[in-house]
Amino acid sequence: MADGSKQTGRRKLGRPFAWLWSAYAVSTLGTFFAFNAFSLILIRILHAGPAEIAVLSASGAAVGALVAVPLGPWVEFRRKRPVMMAMDLLRFAAMLTVPVAYGFGVLTFAQLLVVSIVVGAADITFTAASGAFLKALLPREDLLVANGRFESAQWSAVVLGPPLGGAAFALLGPVTTVVVDAASYLASALGIRAIGPTSEVVGTRDRATGLRAADLLTGWRHILGNPALRPLLLNSAMVNGLIMAGEPLLAVLMLGPLDLSPWEFGLAFAIPCLGGLLGSRLAPRLVARHGRATILRTAGTLRAVWPIGLAFLQPGLLGLVMVIVLEMGLITTISVYNPVLATHRLEQAGPDNVTRVLSAWSITTKTSIAACTAAWGLIATATSPRFGLGLAGALLLASPLLLPRGSRAGVLAGPAPVPTESAILNPTPIPAPAPVPNAAPAAADSAG
Repeated sequence: MADGSKQTGRRKLGRPFAWLWSAYAVSTLGTFFAFNAFSLILIRILHAGPAEIAVLSASGAAVGALVAVPLGPWVEFRRKRPVMMAMDLLRFAAMLTVPVAYGFGVLTFAQLLVVSIVVGAADITFTAASGAFLKALLPREDLLVANGRFESAQWSAVVLGPPLGGAAFALLGPVTTVVVDAASYLASALGIRAIGPTSEVVGTRDRATGLRAADLLTGWRHILGNPALRPLLLNSAMVNGLIMAGEPLLAVLMLGPLDLSPWEFGLAFAIPCLGGLLGSRLAPRLVARHGRATILRTAGTLRAVWPIGLAFLQPGLLGLVMVIVLEMGLITTISVYNPVLATHRLEQAGPDNVTRVLSAWSITTKTSIAACTAAWGLIATATSPRFGLGLAGALLLASPLLLPRGSRAGVLAGPAPVPTESAILNPTPIPAPAPVPNAAPAAADSAG
């Protein structure tokens, strides 16, 4: 291994990155403390069924993605740190309306839907801005190490968040987790503010010409014209959509027919996240040994084999153990895949398209999620949640066909940072960690 590579592997990522990491950590812990909070509120408080849960998930994601379409081009030529703070404050205000409405006894499905839309649009915008900010903050050779740490930190938060959130839901009331989630966005905004001014270079074209209609499609044009990104986006849209389509059905199945308690529900998603810690720490080492293309294909294939087992869950302890094992396998392979994809995507976005590419990517995957979630809500209503989970799992087995192969896979093997083993086993100590953009446990952008 070259000396320069070793030095890069041991290099500290600096105080601004530490604050960014800390801000992500707080908001991520809050997010997973409130993991599936709206589904739990719908099931336990508003007594909703699979159709209502699916409508909330699908409509919130779809309309939020639509609202976010012009925001990516708008953010591209603005400083990313103020945008990130604004999105945090917007999410804080939106989430805070839920406990207020509950306290006055006027909480409704319609309000939860509006909050989901606002938070969904803010999520996409924050994700795109934060990815561009990270690329400007760190040198190229540090991106894989940074993304690996973000991924590892995400799963650390998930290990703690869902079981604590489930206990809080049961002991302190149904909207306690939402209050914590809202507060975490405020804390994140303060952490990002503490980063201070950076040397980020911002373009000025939009200030002279304004936002043009053609700018709305720039991100998609770049992705679809890039053979290193196009098949990966198609794969992500399919995988994300099918995995998330099963999430509401799994919640209904576990909390309904299988009669698991909220804390057991949280535990079933927390323990497998230990696999996320393992996978995210292995990702840089595996890339150094086998190359980026091989890891993307292998991990992308392995993550597709687990979800079909969720259709065969049994009541009681056996069902709980089955969920933990299946989610452990899914999360481990996802956590290997995620930081490699995130680094590859940042490198391929180009210097002037990062925000638009990340925004287009998020909008595409969230739209796919919305469409699949709505469709599977109807399927589960017409058949059963178990049948819907089985159908989604069976279709996921075909998703590896969309991964790059042959000559197309060669474009993935371009120059990539290769950290040393010591960098992976002894990462730079940094305060409270946080998730990589587009990451969520066993679901959504975590799938890539």
